[in-house]
Amino acid sequence: MRHSNSGKKLSRTPAHRKALLHNLAKALLIHGRIRTTEVKAKELRGVVEPLISLAKRNDLHARRLAYRVLCDYALVKRLFELEVPEIHSGIVEVKSIAREAGNRTKIAVVSHDENVDPIGACVGTRGARVANITGELNGEKIDIIKWNEDMAQFVSAALAPADVINATMQADNKSCRVIVPDDQLSLAIGKEGQNARLAAKLTGCKIDIAPESQGE
Repeated sequence: MRHSNSGKKLSRTPAHRKALLHNLAKALLIHGRIRTTEVKAKELRGVVEPLISLAKRNDLHARRLAYRVLCDYALVKRLFELEVPEIHSGIVEVKSIAREAGNRTKIAVVSHDENVDPIGACVGTRGARVANITGELNGEKIDIIKWNEDMAQFVSAALAPADVINATMQADNKSCRVIVPDDQLSLAIGKEGQNARLAAKLTGCKIDIAPESQGE
């Protein structure tokens, strides 16, 4: 008896097969080309072509559908960079992204034109651009941080929305001692340490936060 099966099994369970194809799709869309087997390439076509169609539509619903498939903000941003034309043109550059999916993202940006504010470009008029992106991520909170080559200043900015009194890089140049007002300590650390954790990921720096009353 012949049974009808949709798609090749690729010697994997359905869940593993889905993960494999999605990972291959990410790699292909990011790098433009990948090396794989002919069988996998044929299966991959069924995943990538719908994503390309969604990208061409470039509307909010299409972005949400693509996000559900890819589960990767950086790649979705790559597909729909037209949300911020200054990023598309290279005037504004995304330096780093730290994300805890479904909850919060911190993104560091820098402008290569002194007349263009990188944060303002990403936020958009009356917050329209960042609101669109937040909507695409189902309400995920986004902190847009201005990148700074001075690591202490960058760390201070990355801990937003908390205020920082002082930030000092340590001798190893990989850790930073940060002093915040006593009433800002919980805000700087964040719920379950999330704000400090994302700031550390964004900057690539170990951050030691202390209240002003205990600071040196």
